[in-house]
Formats: sequence, structure tokens, C-alpha cells
Amino acid sequence: MNFALDGFGGFVPFSRLPDTDVPAEPGVYVVVRRTETTPIFLPSSPAGWFKGKDPTLPVAELHSAWVPGEPVLYIGKAAAGQSEKRGLRKRLDEYRRHGAGQPVGHWGGRMIWQLADSAELLVGWQTTDDARATEKIMIADFVAMYGKRPFANRTG
Repeated sequence: MNFALDGFGGFVPFSRLPDTDVPAEPGVYVVVRRTETTPIFLPSSPAGWFKGKDPTLPVAELHSAWVPGEPVLYIGKAAAGQSEKRGLRKRLDEYRRHGAGQPVGHWGGRMIWQLADSAELLVGWQTTDDARATEKIMIADFVAMYGKRPFANRTG
């Protein structure tokens, strides 16, 4: 049984985000892997270093975090921010640029970039006024289903 993603749209590769009409509103997003093949983990992350920190995690930690058979790898949120100018479009662009090696502050979910097939991952989204609460509920539901957090959601 897979984690339900009712109401989510998008589901495009990160590389297509600049040409996709991603909503500017707040919301939640997911990163999914459409294959159930055993993942291959890269020993070094291609993601951007941020504030001098290497985004690479030990391969053993990646193996232990893996949830076999579940396509959802990460659940994230995009709040409006104090300026009300943030939201899904801005947050997902930061995530994409971080994975492309730029020094961008999107540390959460960085584990996906150590997947050898990260270029094939899809990102989907759903708008919601309370992104923080929705993300917490989704992660709690995932933990209830699998006994652990999604692969790339490492902190509580």
C-alpha cells in the first residue's frame, strides 16, 4: 500500500519546474520516485554546499532511512513568509537550484540528491493556507503507516 496523494498536482521532474506553472500560493509538496527498483546511492552529493556545509550524508544512513516500495521520498512545506511573497513556486525553485549544485538554503530533503536517479524524481504540490500544519499531519500519517518518516524527512 502506498501513501495517498489525493489532491496533488504537478508531478514533473525538477528540471521542468522553471517552465511549469507552479502556484505562488503556500502549500505542501512531495518528491516521488516512480520505480521500485533498489536505489543506488551516490557516495557524494552533487547538491550545493550552503554556509560551508557539505550536503553529503553517509551511504549507510541513506540505506537505513529508505522505505522500500514507497514512492514518496520527501514531504515539504512552502509557507507564504512574512513578506507574503514566498510560496510553492519560490520554495521549489530553491530546492531545484540546491540540487543543481547552487549554494541555496534548502537543506531539508537534501538526501534525494544522493540518489543516482534523482533526475527522474517527480515533484508534486497542493496549495493550502496552513502549510506547516498540513505537512505535520502528512508526516504523522506516513509514520503511522510505515513506522518511520519519509526517506528524506530527517528532522522532527
